[in-house]
Amino acid sequence: MLPRVLVVCALALAGCAPPRLAPPPAAESCPAELPALVDVATLRPPPRVEVRYATPDNFVGRPLPGYDAPRALLRPEAAQALARVQQRLQPQGLGLKVWDAYRPVRATLAMVEWAESTGRRWVLDQGYVARESGHNRGATIDLTLVRLGSGEELEMGTPYDEFSERAHTANAVGEVARNRETLRQAMGAEGWRNYEKEWWHYSHGSVTHPPLDVPLRCFR
Repeated sequence: MLPRVLVVCALALAGCAPPRLAPPPAAESCPAELPALVDVATLRPPPRVEVRYATPDNFVGRPLPGYDAPRALLRPEAAQALARVQQRLQPQGLGLKVWDAYRPVRATLAMVEWAESTGRRWVLDQGYVARESGHNRGATIDLTLVRLGSGEELEMGTPYDEFSERAHTANAVGEVARNRETLRQAMGAEGWRNYEKEWWHYSHGSVTHPPLDVPLRCFR
């Protein structure tokens, strides 16, 4: 019997060497022309930003497609309105924390696929996850109130992205109701409309652009 090392060498010479691994796929290129989106971190004063969908810390349990940069982007007119909300809140010692803004269409489709593949279609049927969202247009934002300086979140009654009646904006009492109303009034004064099933979800009525499916990293 031939020694094992000779057998291995013979196989290699006969063309039986292990196949090479395929190179990793090239990164998707960005479009040559991009729509105007504003990074909310550039606003003055800037809100705090914690983009959950760029991390595993969200209801899907993994970063969503297109969230390859932890950024919150808005159409210019919506961004300007958000800056005015920040200014409006400052005298109360309050500011904003943003969890999500522009959302690539591929991320919305991944949310829908998660709901359908995990037996949670009810989040679609009951309006907690949309098949097409204002987020895709750069016109919708998820956010909460924080205290200036410390960044401590105000008590809002539920965590972000809790899919339950407890998260319905009007379904609150006491301190939680007052905090939700403070956010609603400040946002409403600058043209933002709340989605009644999610206290954190606001859309700006002036934006009617088509949906986008461009990764976050592409915007400068």
